[in-house]
Amino acid sequence: MTLNPAQGLTSPQMSSDSLMRISKTKPMVLFHCPEFSDLAAEIVKRDPETFLLGKITWDKFEDGFPNFTIHRWSTDLRNRHVVFLASFLLEKAATSIFDQISVIWSFPRSSAKSLTVILPYFPTGTMERVESEGQIATAKTMARLLSTTPFCRGSGPAQVAIMDIHALQERFYFADTVLPIFLTAIPMFIEAIQDIDLEGPVAIAFPDDGARKRFGKQFKELASSKKNVMPGDEPCEIIVCTKVREGNKRVVKIHEGDAQGKHVFIVDDLIKTGGTILQCKKVLEEAGAAAVGAFATHGVFPEESWRKFQNAGFSHVFLTNSCPQIAKEVEGKEPFKVLSIADALLDFLKNESSTKFFCTERK
Repeated sequence: MTLNPAQGLTSPQMSSDSLMRISKTKPMVLFHCPEFSDLAAEIVKRDPETFLLGKITWDKFEDGFPNFTIHRWSTDLRNRHVVFLASFLLEKAATSIFDQISVIWSFPRSSAKSLTVILPYFPTGTMERVESEGQIATAKTMARLLSTTPFCRGSGPAQVAIMDIHALQERFYFADTVLPIFLTAIPMFIEAIQDIDLEGPVAIAFPDDGARKRFGKQFKELASSKKNVMPGDEPCEIIVCTKVREGNKRVVKIHEGDAQGKHVFIVDDLIKTGGTILQCKKVLEEAGAAAVGAFATHGVFPEESWRKFQNAGFSHVFLTNSCPQIAKEVEGKEPFKVLSIADALLDFLKNESSTKFFCTERK
């Protein structure tokens, strides 16, 4: 949104320059669900001049329904830029989606100037389409729910920032009443592998064609780049796996690319039970890979399925803390390396128009 001294706020979205001018005198207020208390504290600790930590009491009545309080004594929300860290992951959650939506809807009614909801993991993203009549595309349902967030008095629609959503077309599931913003953790992964011992030239493998379509462009640019963005002197190899039917079974095979002698990293947006990733690893090793690691932005791992990876022979399994309950479980356990999304969120919130964490590069 632009500032016009004569007319006031005139356009529906506040520019990052305007946001920073205001936040220098009034820090943004950062609220969070209980699951993201550590991440919120980390962000505020890194930049206490830009962010003020807000407090919410997440109590319940005897019948289990919410009895929440946004503590106004900590800060007056009027004309403040408000950020809310949300987690809609249900397993081992302290708060429900209903709980957090109740809080999100309250901020515009508290006269906040702007609202940014950060939902790092969009949990219904894999149900973005249906294959038979009667199925429900719950990705659309979740988008509609978030789209009902009231407007703020200063900037209008709330921003909803999501990291590595499963399918980019889900942007169009949101109504015009919110502004969906898609971020990516791929730069975090690229930085992380600069600092590890590699057992050969780096290769990037996609477990299926969907992952290649989702992330292939980013790594294709690296593969053809003469810049030393990936470890080693040679451009990285791109490998694509695919599932083919053999009798009654579907097996993973390499569709293109050469794994021989490479340190291969399997890249995908999320890992659930891990079956596909484990099959890919086996195929890559059979093709002569010197070592196999993995990266996924979201480690979902229902029913502690992460345990399958502990003795599976991966060099590294990089995850972010976008699914906070799971990140805490695997922290410090080999082969897992948890990357904090704090830097990405700081960069987005402070340098929105130029952040390197957008899903697609802005020219």
